[in-house]
This record gives sequence, structure tokens and C-alpha cells, in this order.
Amino acid sequence: MKKTIGMLLTVILVLSSLSAVFADKGGHHPGKGKGKQEELELGVDVLLGEQKDLIEGKRVGLITNPTGVDQELNSIVDLLHHDPDINLTTLYGPEHGVRGDAQAGEYVEFYVDETTGLPVYSLYGQTRKPTPEMLENVDVLIFDIQDVGTRFYTYIYTMAYAMEAAKENGKEFIVLDRPNPLGGHKVEGPVLETEYASFIGNYPIPLRHGMTVGELAKLFNEEFDIGADLTVVEMDGWKRDMYYDDTELTFVLPSPNMPTFDTALAYPGAALIEGTNLSEGRGTTKPFEMIGAPFVNSTEFAAELNNLELPGVRFRAASFTPSISKHAGTLSHGVQIHITNKKSFKPVETGLHIVKTLHDMYPEDFEFRAESSDGISFFDNLIGNGWIREAIENGDSIKSMEKKWKKELKEFNKIRKEYLIY
Repeated sequence: MKKTIGMLLTVILVLSSLSAVFADKGGHHPGKGKGKQEELELGVDVLLGEQKDLIEGKRVGLITNPTGVDQELNSIVDLLHHDPDINLTTLYGPEHGVRGDAQAGEYVEFYVDETTGLPVYSLYGQTRKPTPEMLENVDVLIFDIQDVGTRFYTYIYTMAYAMEAAKENGKEFIVLDRPNPLGGHKVEGPVLETEYASFIGNYPIPLRHGMTVGELAKLFNEEFDIGADLTVVEMDGWKRDMYYDDTELTFVLPSPNMPTFDTALAYPGAALIEGTNLSEGRGTTKPFEMIGAPFVNSTEFAAELNNLELPGVRFRAASFTPSISKHAGTLSHGVQIHITNKKSFKPVETGLHIVKTLHDMYPEDFEFRAESSDGISFFDNLIGNGWIREAIENGDSIKSMEKKWKKELKEFNKIRKEYLIY
């Protein structure tokens, strides 16, 4: 009997030892194992773990939103607020606000954050650049927001305006870097022409820029003469071939209509629909993946798009009723975009084919958004020029458009290389 018990104890000890070994190799703590999560540290994690001296003893202002979290999903607002070594004094909210509870284009006023009691200044209200009064109680500004890799996503211009304000008011500026969800290699689309600059495209960069926010900050600072006292806290372990779902990070929606990584993949092209009279899927559970209008025949439209055999994507006939925005409350017909291969998928080319196909199939119903007094349509602001809209109306091929923007894209890529960190 004793011998049997002894053998059982030996087996238990061996199994326990093996379990410990495998636990050590695999890890149980998110971000601490030997997988991709352990290899990748976000800028916020590097700041608080290794570079806290950058902000210790200084009054800190923070520009962030719900995506400003560490790898454990702790809010940077709470992390800084509860750290005894850090004096967080002021919060600043971009479009959609610090807590992400405002819809696209919605005015966000000054308020006091309920959780921390800190003042929150809107950078999407009466001003998009922090005023001297907003910066009175600040020595250093931190920017920590997840971008989606597309020129017309407004957060990168909130960053640029804040960098300008920091320069003008003698404040330091720190960017906590985060991954580009679309990877860091592919660059697509026309480079914005400066006469079409707006808050959805303020600098001559292509639609899909293939850069992180930290890299963009460096480029903006040097190429467009901002001249801020800029520090980029780099990620540790991010590689340019990583899409967001390669990182094993949890995707926190950066804005109300950017709920998933799939949304971000489709966005650089599908958002061009915003410049037309069709619904881009706002008010559905699949914004920028559902495209349609009451006048579309979904079966015929899907077939026409699938006949193009575009790489990495298929189109499924779909009907939906948006709850907000264009065609709200009205049954609409169109397609759902299904990305089958993220690496071969070309979102800008796909988006332009969608717009051109709709224009050609429904000439009596399809419309670009109305021109402003200076002859610029919202579509022009999105695509970054006026000639592509004209080319679509003239029946030109997408291939001819791509050929026309190739030279400017090549020149941008030469500049871009100087600012790549990873």
C-alpha cells in the first residue's frame, strides 16, 4: 500500500514539474508569454515601464480616447491619474470625445470627467487646436490614440494641430506609438492635392499611408515645418508585416462606426461611399462593410462587382435598413464586402471600383455629394483631388487613374522611408 502511494506521489510531482515548465514556456498572463503578445509592447507600456522619467515632475496633459489602453485594457487616463509619480492635470478629447460617446461630426463641449474630476477640453468643437488657455496647466502633452491607417481618419490631424499648439506655447509633445492596423508595408491611393486639404486630409499623404502615428508625427513635424519638441515612445516588437490581428491585441473600437478590424480593412476604400448618395452602412452592425441604397438591385450589383475578380474580396448581395445617417429607416439594397485575403486585398482600388460600378449601373439615381461654393464635393475631399470624380463621370478606367497617381505616390514613398521607425 505504501509502495503504491509512493508511486502516485512521484507521478504527481513529475506532472507538477512538467506543468510548471509548460506554464513558463506558454505563459498565462496576457502579454507575458512567449507568443506575439509578449514580444509586442505598446508605447504606453514602454512609457510606464521604462521611460516614466519623460513625464515625472511635469504637469501632464493627455489627448486620448477609449483606444488609449495598455495591453491589459486599462485606460491610460486611469493609469496616469492613479500613479503617484505622475501629475495628470488636463484631458483633451478628439472627434467622438475622450470616452467615445459622440457620433461622427457631433459637437463635443468642455466638461469635467466624472471618473477623475479632471477638466476635458474638446478638440472637435469651437477649436481643433488647443488654445493657450487650454494649455495653462500643462508642461507636456501626450497623444495616445489608435489610428486606422487611412488619410481621412481625423485623429492624426488632431495630433498635428496639438503639435502646432505645443510648439507655439513652449510645451513638450510625446506620442505613444501604436500599430497601424493595416500593416506597415502597403501604401495605396492618390496623394492629397493641397487645394483639397481639410480636416479629413490636411497633408499631402496617400489614402493608405502605411505608417504608425509615431512615424506620421515625425513626418508631419519635419516635412510640414511644425517644429515641435517631439518625442515618440516607440513600440517594442512591432514589425511592419503585422496587421492588427497578427498582434493578438484586443481591438478597441476607435470610433462608433469602426467596431472591428474588418471595418478598418475595408475603410480606406469603402468610406469613399460617404461622398455619394448611397449608405456606407452607418446605422448597421457592419458600417463600411454594407453598401447600398433603395434604388440598387443587390443581386445584379453583387454579380457585377464579383465579375471584376478583384483580389482578396467577394461581394454578397445584401439588404439592410440603416438606423441613422443616409436612408435612415428605409430598406436599402446593395452588397456586403467580405475580405477573403487581407494581404492581397486592395481597399482603395476596391472602393473606386464600387463607386464607378454604381455610377455606371445607375446613372439616373447615383449622385456624388453636392459641390461647395468653390466647386469641391465631399468626395473630392475624401479622395484628395477633383480629377478622379471627373474621370469616373467620363467613363475612365480605374487602371488609368492608378497610372496617373503613380508618380506622386512614388515620390511620397521616398520621403516616407526617412521616417520609418520599425
